[in-house]
Amino acid sequence: MANILAFLFGGIALLFAVIAFIPFLGWMNWFLIPIAGIGAIAGAISSSNSGRNFCFIVMAICAVRLWLGSGLF
Repeated sequence: MANILAFLFGGIALLFAVIAFIPFLGWMNWFLIPIAGIGAIAGAISSSNSGRNFCFIVMAICAVRLWLGSGLF
């Protein structure tokens, strides 16, 4: 159940991360990284690692986007 919850949080964060790739919406990633982090915590509780790893990938995508946009754009 915790793995499904991790995929849910990661999927929601990834959906909004796609929207955050639009120029001048990069600030949304500041909110998406903690959402994916909550999913990673839920995935760590699970016996399977796939949900946790998915959330880590989403967090990495958001962090790279923040880095490229200087944390704002």
